[in-house]
Amino acid sequence: MTIERIVRIVAGFFILLSLALAHVGGTANLGEMSWLWFTAFVGLNLFQSGFTNLCPLVTILKKMGFKEGSGACC
Repeated sequence: MTIERIVRIVAGFFILLSLALAHVGGTANLGEMSWLWFTAFVGLNLFQSGFTNLCPLVTILKKMGFKEGSGACC
């Protein structure tokens, strides 16, 4: 597993953890439709892309003609 994939997994995990803690603490109600569900989607996408290496945004950007870089995080 590469550093980039581990970064995705950890970032997604912390996003989901913060949402769960906010919900349990009573500061975020995930029972209602809100913009927090968008945050949950981003966290889940990051988390799964770390394991599967499948990222919808990367696919879209490649189709738009952008090239992949060789940066530390992608």
